[in-house]
Amino acid sequence: MAGDKSVKPKRLTEMSHCAGCAAKLKAGDLAKVLGGLKGASHPRALVGFNTNDDAAVYQVAPGMAVVETVDFFPPLVDDPFQFGAIAAANALSDIWAMGAKPLFALNLVCFPDELPLKTLQKILAGGQSKADEAGIPILGGHSIRDPEPKFGMAVTGVVHPKKVLTNAGAKPGDVLLLTKPVGTGIATTAIKRGLASKALTKRVTAQMATLNKAAGEVFASGAFKVHALTDVTGFGLLGHLLEMMNGAKTRAAVDLERIPLIAEVPALAEAGVIPGGTKTNLAHVKPQVTFPEGLPEHIQWLLADAQTNGGLLASVPARHALKAIQALEKAGVDAALIGEVQAGRPGIDVIG
Repeated sequence: MAGDKSVKPKRLTEMSHCAGCAAKLKAGDLAKVLGGLKGASHPRALVGFNTNDDAAVYQVAPGMAVVETVDFFPPLVDDPFQFGAIAAANALSDIWAMGAKPLFALNLVCFPDELPLKTLQKILAGGQSKADEAGIPILGGHSIRDPEPKFGMAVTGVVHPKKVLTNAGAKPGDVLLLTKPVGTGIATTAIKRGLASKALTKRVTAQMATLNKAAGEVFASGAFKVHALTDVTGFGLLGHLLEMMNGAKTRAAVDLERIPLIAEVPALAEAGVIPGGTKTNLAHVKPQVTFPEGLPEHIQWLLADAQTNGGLLASVPARHALKAIQALEKAGVDAALIGEVQAGRPGIDVIG
């Protein structure tokens, strides 16, 4: 019981069946479900679920469209404040991934009777800290009792209808830019199992709580051309890149050596510390991905690892690559050029 001091309180990650965005439904299962539903056909619906994009976009006036997203998940770290901050940062990311500006948010809360209310207060305070950082208010929300704690947000933003950045506009000759290292799914699984070092826990928590605001504003600035944009979350780098390639009917070639990885994560992957969501991600993308002959499976898992508030992935004309990287660097974002877009059957070739 929450008020029984003789009972040691559970760690938040002990109460979650899986961590963060790894809690998403399997990509293949989701595709089967959505494939049987009618897509958006309203003339003002600019972006729906047809291309598996990051948020919905609905035009409300000649010069304005509303961008709407919702995201929530169970704990992936034990610190309730940091859990709230990470969940909020992850929800906000979808707005910037559409080239939009967030306006306000609503909280989504699932909370068990057995945890003290001060834990929920800390979770909400963590979410509030990221809303403050993003410069938006939280105007309300909804809560339900649930044996597994969960937190997230519904976020509303705006964008000019002609400046929407979708995940489906990549063109042959583009380069691919990624703004954060990958490996948070494996790292948070290590945290859940008590296998993560203090340094890794600190590093990955800070990365997941870092807003994609700076990168999103650079990509939306108009200083250079951006053909496609998405954020890397629960379906992993390969999953979200494959959505981009399928949407544009193009093919990606990615350089294994250029993909940034979180330190310590490759060793954990080799030791078999792999979330279930990462394994299903790899199984889903494999029919459309070629790997170098003999590439160890743990490296393949890294590329498919389910991310929480991962980086933005952009498809930018090669001639604008240097300008884009310099603009991101000036904004404090360390972007990696990980590959290029080519003509061909939709899919991904991993090289290296």
